[in-house]
Amino acid sequence: MQTDQTSQTFQEDPWRIFRIMSEFVEGFELMSTLGPAVSVFGSSRTLPGSRYYKMARKLGAMLAEKGFAVITGGGPGIMEAANRGADGAGGKSVGLNIALPHEQLANPYANIQVDFHYFFARKVMFVKYACAFVCFPGGFGTMDEFFESMTLIQTRKVEPFPVVLIGKSFWAKLAGWMDHVMLRRHKNISPEDLRMFHMTDSLPEALGIIEEARTLEERRRAQAHVPGHRRPSGEGTVVGMVPRPRRRRPSRRRG
Repeated sequence: MQTDQTSQTFQEDPWRIFRIMSEFVEGFELMSTLGPAVSVFGSSRTLPGSRYYKMARKLGAMLAEKGFAVITGGGPGIMEAANRGADGAGGKSVGLNIALPHEQLANPYANIQVDFHYFFARKVMFVKYACAFVCFPGGFGTMDEFFESMTLIQTRKVEPFPVVLIGKSFWAKLAGWMDHVMLRRHKNISPEDLRMFHMTDSLPEALGIIEEARTLEERRRAQAHVPGHRRPSGEGTVVGMVPRPRRRRPSRRRG
């Protein structure tokens, strides 16, 4: 029985490559013409009319008016609000929808839609085509995107980009825990790691940070082919070096 299951998996898995390839190809084709863009994350459970829904909708409109495309996960809540604001302002409003075991309704305000089966393919699109991330209060998915951005920036796998956290009352305790526990108690991060994100309740401040990022991104692209400049990879990260094995110290024998 186990042998039959292993054989079936062996036969099916190589064919999955074609579905994965198709998701990347479709995503690259649709996203490559966006121009400057911002990825916005936040809870799908945020209700219309709530404070953060209104803020996300307003920010979506502000970004569109400044020429930014707005990228979200395509669902309800904060995602809907940001797409709604961008679409209402006549901007490019992108929804990167994901197939889930329970039905997820795509919000009607994404005028560019891409559907994914694989989270990892979808995540590449969020990073590759955005010059900044904005995280509103959210759940595990929002935390996943936030900490992934921290990992990519900390490891220098991407050129640093702004990560703006909207809602100080929501994010302050998490930032405090990172400071007191991760940094001071366990020494798991460095002091400069806590400067990789910005917390604010001000949408104009957030927009100002993002506009500075666009200018920096334009300079980087102009330098992309200059010898000695860090070379970007196809998925939008930085080409790295293969790890070298570290020499083992000779063991001291007793006797």
